[in-house]
Amino acid sequence: MKHPLLTLSLLVFACLSMQAQRKSDLIEEIAQLKMQLDSVNDEVFDARKNEKVAVAKAESYEGQVTELQNANNTLMKNLNSFAEVSNKNSSMVTTAMANLEAKEKQIKVIKDAIATNDSTTIVVLTNVKQTMGENAKIGVSEGAVVISSDLSSLYGSDTGTTLTPAAEAWTEKIANILKANPSTSVTIEGLSMTGDLETPAKQAMAIATLLQSKFAIAPERINALGRDGNLKEGVQVNIHPDFNKFYLMAREQMKN
Repeated sequence: MKHPLLTLSLLVFACLSMQAQRKSDLIEEIAQLKMQLDSVNDEVFDARKNEKVAVAKAESYEGQVTELQNANNTLMKNLNSFAEVSNKNSSMVTTAMANLEAKEKQIKVIKDAIATNDSTTIVVLTNVKQTMGENAKIGVSEGAVVISSDLSSLYGSDTGTTLTPAAEAWTEKIANILKANPSTSVTIEGLSMTGDLETPAKQAMAIATLLQSKFAIAPERINALGRDGNLKEGVQVNIHPDFNKFYLMAREQMKN
């Protein structure tokens, strides 16, 4: 009787021992699982934290990329504007250089004309000295060779308007000078110191008429007038380049 009880007791003890051991194993396993869960939770927390940081950085980078794109677009616009301005400036410089070159050519033409006129004046002065003789009253004023004579030798008196034979010979020499220098013109001035300009104008016109009628000088080359001589009287014959032609040439050059 004792043996079956002992056996049953042992069996019960063994079962209880096995249950106690299994419970301990389960508790340990639960503890391990809890540790693993805590570790996973920590990892998830860290992952979420890192995700937020990554999202923030991504948003920051996206904003920087947007700013860089805007800055690049602005820079491209500025470069295009600069290129347009540069092209305009280049075109303006090219135009200005072309205009400057044209002006330089105009100035050169005018300078050459002035130099030609100066040379003409020198030639005429030499010709006048050779033709009119040593006793002639000759001078140069404002680009013209000036030949002067008193009224008495030309008209017989201060108020005369008819040329004397000596005046005709004197006028013929002037005509020869004009023929030798066909590019020149002549301005005949009757000078008065009394305020009466009618008489000196007639005196100048008498010489002009003789140059045309007897010595075949073209009327467009001749100008005659009376003017105040400023305490001087007589006749001044000014042989000069064609100033009207020079003026028209200069004006035409300045139009272009």
